[in-house]
Amino acid sequence: MSRLTELFEQKNKRVLNVYCTAGYPHLNSTIEVMESLQKNGADIIELGMPYSDPLADGEVIQSSSLVALNNGMTIDTLFEQLATMRTSIHIPVVLMGYMNPILQYGFEDFCKKAKLLGVDGLILPDMPLYEFEQVYGATIKANDLDFIFLVTPETPETRLRKLDSLSSGFLYAVSSSATTGTDKDFSKVAVYLERLKSMQLKNPFLVGFGIKDKASFEAVNVFANGAIIGSAYIQALSKGKDVETTTKTFLEGVLSN
Repeated sequence: MSRLTELFEQKNKRVLNVYCTAGYPHLNSTIEVMESLQKNGADIIELGMPYSDPLADGEVIQSSSLVALNNGMTIDTLFEQLATMRTSIHIPVVLMGYMNPILQYGFEDFCKKAKLLGVDGLILPDMPLYEFEQVYGATIKANDLDFIFLVTPETPETRLRKLDSLSSGFLYAVSSSATTGTDKDFSKVAVYLERLKSMQLKNPFLVGFGIKDKASFEAVNVFANGAIIGSAYIQALSKGKDVETTTKTFLEGVLSN
């Protein structure tokens, strides 16, 4: 049983997935940030592999990727940093990135190495569905990696069910307006999340894009199995004095009763 499956069997509400950029704020910050996230209440770590043209990422994460690349972060460097990850990190770790650098590394080699290091899954927003089915899916499965597809409010039901059937671990429900904070905006998102909830999907689903604080976390948890926080945490790291204090304060703000 994968770590993600095990997690959702034990906890199917208020699951918190936190995104961090590998090599940010400093090249050797990766494991320190991951350990701090685990210590302070994150259930899943979504580790971003920086790329120069990250289509699905907003300004804050793009900026962190640029810093990480300038710090010298590459896939090789990341894998070196993750070599002893499982001596201290026990929660699921999902790598998020884009196809171009992975293809340059070699897709099969990348999946084999990820498995060897104890990575649990992949989120690759620019992986075409057809290519997953015809080319890459078998390699991902052969290396016991979960693959998480993204769905949006515009995804038709037939395609949504197809993506759900091919995903494992969880579904990433994109909701760009979920956290603007106004009732009017959230009411539209609520309709979308209610629809997902009513579909009785195979996978649990986590809501991402714009979840930033306790209010937005609680709002999506009415419908979803949990949420994904990215930009708000990266922003906190960019302003914080040290990783541990910043992470503790940030996650306490999200998870406090």
